[in-house]
This record gives sequence, C-alpha cells and structure tokens, in this order.
Amino acid sequence: MGVNDPSAAILSRFLALHPKKIDLSLGRTQDLLARLGHPELRLPPVIHVAGTNGKGSTIAFMRGILEAAGKLVHVYTSPHLVRFHERIRIGQQGGGRFVTEEALATAFAECERANAGAPITVFEITTAAALKLFSENPADYLLLEVGLGGRYDATNVIDRPAAAVITPVSFDHPEFLGATVTKIAGEKAGIIKRDCPVIVGYQSDEAFAVIEREAQRQHAPMLVAGQDFATREERGRLVYEDENGLLDLPLPKLLGRHQIQNVAAAIATLRTVVPDLPASAYEQGVTRASWPARLQRLARGRLFDIAPDGAELWLDGGHNEAGGLVLAAAMGDFEERAPRPLAMICGTLATKDTAAFLRPFKGLVAAMYSVPIAGEHAARTAQDVTEAARTVGLDAEPCEGVLDALKKIAAREWSIPPRILIAGSLYLAGEVLATNGTLPD
Repeated sequence: MGVNDPSAAILSRFLALHPKKIDLSLGRTQDLLARLGHPELRLPPVIHVAGTNGKGSTIAFMRGILEAAGKLVHVYTSPHLVRFHERIRIGQQGGGRFVTEEALATAFAECERANAGAPITVFEITTAAALKLFSENPADYLLLEVGLGGRYDATNVIDRPAAAVITPVSFDHPEFLGATVTKIAGEKAGIIKRDCPVIVGYQSDEAFAVIEREAQRQHAPMLVAGQDFATREERGRLVYEDENGLLDLPLPKLLGRHQIQNVAAAIATLRTVVPDLPASAYEQGVTRASWPARLQRLARGRLFDIAPDGAELWLDGGHNEAGGLVLAAAMGDFEERAPRPLAMICGTLATKDTAAFLRPFKGLVAAMYSVPIAGEHAARTAQDVTEAARTVGLDAEPCEGVLDALKKIAAREWSIPPRILIAGSLYLAGEVLATNGTLPD
C-alpha cells in the first residue's frame, strides 16, 4: 500500500487505537461487528483454516479447484506481501480479484465510524472490514485464514463454519500462543466448532492429541491425514485416496514435497463440503493454484537481471523451523535432479528463531549472504543473521541488502551458474517482489 492510497491514512489512524496491552480477544471484534449490523451472519459458507505452516497454500488449492468448477470464492489471508489489499479477494466470475483500494477505503471509513475511537487492533478492524465487504458481495464460499493462533483470533467470530481445517502445527509465535507445541495446538484447535467437520493435516503426535481431544469435546467429525485420506506421487502424477475412491491428478504447479500434503487437506475439505464437484475441477485446480513467495521462481525483473547469467532465482517466505525443514528438503530435491551450487540470501525478524530456521541448510548452502529487511523495525540486522548462521555451521557474509547480495553473488566465480534462494521472512519476500517488479495479482 503506497502512501497515496486512499486507505493508507485511515490505517495509520488505526494504529493509535491499538490496546496498550496486547491481549488476544474476540470481544473487540464482536462489538464492532454488532455496530456494523452483524455482517458475519450474512456470509456464504465459510471454510476456516488454522495452522502454523501451509494455510495459504491449502487455501490457494481450494480456491483453484472451486473456481475451476465455476464457483465464486471470497478469500481472506494475511499478511500481505506488497500491497495491503492483497489480504481481501472478492469472488467474481472467471476468478476472484483483490478488493479495489477505493472499496477498501470505504469499508475502513465505515468501520472507523462504527468503532468510535474504541481500542482495537489493526487486524481486528481489517477483519471486520473484510467481513463487511464479503457480506455485500455474493459468492458461493469464503475461505478464511486465521491470522494468529485460532481461539482468540479475530476471524473466530464465525459460529458455524462449513468446515474447519488445521494444517501442520509447529513452533511459532510463542510470545502469544505458548512455549510448547501442545499449547500452540490448543490455540489452533480453538476454531473447531460443535458438530462442524474438521479436516486435520499431518501432525506431530503431541499436536494431534490436543486437536483430537477438542474435536471429541465439540462432537466435531474428524477427517485425519494419513488415516482418512492421503496423497502420493506416482509416476509423475498425484494420486489422492479416501473412502470415496481415488483421484488421479496432475502434479501441482506449487513445488515442494510439502505441497502434496497441502493438496491432500484441500481436496479432503472440498470432498466434505462440496461432494458433487467434478473430477475436472480437481484436475484443473491443482495446476492453476498459485501462491506468491512459496518456492516462487523469479524468471524476469530487476533482481533477475542482476543475478549471474544462467542462474536460477527462487523466493520463499519460510521463516520458522518447520518452514526451514521443508524448504531445505525442496532444495535437496532440486539438487538431486539438477545439481547446482546453492547461494542463499536470508533476512529474518527478531521475533523468529533464525538459527532454527537455518539449521536444516547446513551442507546444502555453498555461500550465504545475510541482509536486513528494509523498513521493518523488528528485523534482525545483517550481522545478527550472520552470527545466527555461523552458530549452525553456515559461513555467512553480511550485506547491505538484497541488491548488494546479488551483486556479490554475480561477482563470484562459479563452476556452473548457481541456484539462488532468497528466504527467511514474508516481509523480505514482499520487499523482493516489489523491487523485482513482480507484484501478486
């Protein structure tokens, strides 16, 4: 969102309303929605998605499949990468589009008037504005992503979703969700509602035990990855299987072994909520689905032009331990299929465990370059990232920024053109996309 966008000034005013003490609560959002006439009660069927990793990709697969079937699909995700209005997608024939800046500014202004200066967070008032916009535009489904946790997240004002989805739970945001996977899973399981189906992605035993207990308490029917449904790659195809039979599908456009798991959760959810979708929708949807900054290859743009001739340039927003594991596995798979030296450019936030994210890359990375994240006060310095990298055995070099890092990579002697991975934060990913000129659409 640029400084001249209509909603930018309103957003800056929202910051002044932020509660002095951080407390996750539904009360502020519920009060505002009541003043707005309860738009949360006038929504299409909602599929509510929580989890630590894979939420956005799972939603992208569901959107692709539903839109391939001709359905109108609203989508709410966060954070945005470049422009704030990327968080809100309004369902339209031929595929949804990001809400216009003018429509978002109007919704923000109405929420600001209704809130009347009461304490509220930016995410809470943004969620209220999104629900208002969704209630005013007809659609067949709303795919609603949790912002933080689940139980007290502003999106959890939906009393009866068509389904809840919990993607893999791992360690993240301990300052808000708790210092153990068990506690974090308890917060994620807070989106489970009485008698509403819950689709559970692949989980650790400790996370699954918590989710299962909450589902039983709520009498919510469970479909569990690895038990009730599964996917596998077979001879260059994706095979999905559940009690209703097999689907033989193309491999997804989104790369990485972890995306096979995300596809599984997406298909299981839709076969529960919309059982009459044709097989052709699944075939088209898994290949159409896109999700920026998730193993995204940059094949043009300003940054691509700076990279060494013949180099591959990849971008991923992974930032926690689980994200590091799946991203390193993907780089290992790339190396096995087409060997190249791997150069990594990494910038992280101070709220993240940088060493835990980087540890899986030991032995994979030939050269690492640490960068700050422009405009983010919570970002680690390049020196901090470098020191974290060195603690896990990576030889890192601090740089002024991504441009500086790419210039250093280009100046280095390589036996063959390198594979370059930029990762460590969604905020860094947004900076990269904006600098490169490849904006999400």
